[in-house]
Amino acid sequence: MENGKSRFQLKREGFSRRNVLELGALGLAAAMLPGKAWSQDKKLKVAAIFATPIEEPWDNQIHVALQRAEKELGIEYKWSEKVQTADFSRVMREYAQGGYELVLGDAFAAERESRRTAKQFPKVAWLFGSGAGPAEPNFGVFDNWIHEPAYLSGLIAGKMSKSGTVGAVAAMGIPEVNRLVNAFFAGAKEVNPNIKKKVAFIGSFFDPPKAKEAAIAQIDAGVDVIYAERFGVIEAAVEKKILAISNMSDQSSLGPDTVITGPVWNMYPTVEQAIKLVKAGVFTAQDYGDFSRMAKGGSSLAPYHKFDKTLPADVKELVEKKKAEILDGNFRVDVDENTPVSD
Repeated sequence: MENGKSRFQLKREGFSRRNVLELGALGLAAAMLPGKAWSQDKKLKVAAIFATPIEEPWDNQIHVALQRAEKELGIEYKWSEKVQTADFSRVMREYAQGGYELVLGDAFAAERESRRTAKQFPKVAWLFGSGAGPAEPNFGVFDNWIHEPAYLSGLIAGKMSKSGTVGAVAAMGIPEVNRLVNAFFAGAKEVNPNIKKKVAFIGSFFDPPKAKEAAIAQIDAGVDVIYAERFGVIEAAVEKKILAISNMSDQSSLGPDTVITGPVWNMYPTVEQAIKLVKAGVFTAQDYGDFSRMAKGGSSLAPYHKFDKTLPADVKELVEKKKAEILDGNFRVDVDENTPVSD
């Protein structure tokens, strides 16, 4: 069921990210899926469909969360990676016909195909990363709303930059990428209004060589702290001996002397909620993106590791202060989905 093309070539005509919905008590307002609640004497069968290789951090975080659910929640888990858009519907049908009650994955490149197929299997709960809204009765959506820790990372970058120029190498100028890069730059600008920024898009979600090349160009142009929104950037930072901010997962091991920290996406709260609702027979077609917020435990700042001893105390204090304000609801990081440009 694995196929070799990813979401890289996506064209999302008509699809733009909505502002995240404030979710109430899930399952109370929307219609329940047809059928009985899940039987407690069997394992819930859960599958995932990924457009990219499993190493790509965005899909990997979903995969890691489902592996954890397999251990802690007793589900049966199976996945397919590198699924081409042309094969998306076929893979969805195979899982539905194979008795899988919950199917997650990445539908950005296959919005129409995935939604059309989901309607054919109304008793299956579908929960996909998507560029559009949920669809009744059974198509829920989510995304990685990790702009809050991206902003905190920007505070650190702005404080640690000696050249006064920070950079970011990202996938492409789409809303879910833009909001992270803009939040990072906003944090840097807050602590240093004179900071300059450089941004480059590689036109792909997984092309480490191209990301590394773009990062080297920025570093040669004066960037001394860089946001590695994509894989490949940290490798360049290590070679050039500058500081880096990772993305999506704790990537300190890729450059212990280079990676200060970075936003981490924890998909487990989303996965846990979906499994709970499917088992109760009340899974609903909603936007589950709120479970990626810091307050829900869906995102965080990666540990400082060896930088815990070298990061200035005032920088760590500022980050902790802002983090507390975010968690308390006293500070909201702006959601800016406009495509950023270099200064």
